[in-house]
Amino acid sequence: MTADSELVAAWREVVATARRTADEGLVVGTSGNVSARVGDLVLVTPSGVRYDRLGDADLVAVGLDGGQRIGSLRPTSELPMHLAVYRATDARAVVHTHAVHATAVSTLVDELPAVHYMCAALGGAVRVAGYATYGTEELARHMLAALRDRTGCLLRNHGTVVYADTLETAYDHTAQLEWMCHVWLTARAAGTPSVLPETEIARVADRLRGYGQQG
Repeated sequence: MTADSELVAAWREVVATARRTADEGLVVGTSGNVSARVGDLVLVTPSGVRYDRLGDADLVAVGLDGGQRIGSLRPTSELPMHLAVYRATDARAVVHTHAVHATAVSTLVDELPAVHYMCAALGGAVRVAGYATYGTEELARHMLAALRDRTGCLLRNHGTVVYADTLETAYDHTAQLEWMCHVWLTARAAGTPSVLPETEIARVADRLRGYGQQG
């Protein structure tokens, strides 16, 4: 595969993932954004463009310094957040959504408790990053603090951020986070949810490393 064809393939996956966030109700309209890292380039959804209108010719890529390298469309306004993740971690993909239940939880607590063992996939109980205006370096800093030893967090009064080594995993963990938030809200409405101990979360994290079809 040539460098150009690798970028186009990665871009198509970025667009497909962005469309999936809309199709499955994790975002509304042009909210949220998706990115993937290919070498020293970050392919990212553009600002204010409906995902169903994006094609191969709309590829947008920036360097880790934020300078635009490919494309004429302006990158997402949340570019500082995406770049902060890639600079600080070994992430290859980032998914940011405004999922309803996750956003609701972000307004209520400082941390989503471990009400289900799948929080182990994100590193444990999910922290809520402090609020800052969207698209700012301040928000990116708050996000990185909440992501310490985690691969996902909630953004206060805003939504979710999850990173992984593939877009498929980043999306799946985003969907799991939204589901866990829904579970917590439902349980909290009925009473006081029980919370799993850290020892169990660590045990599950170890088991998840061997989950699925290996090799």
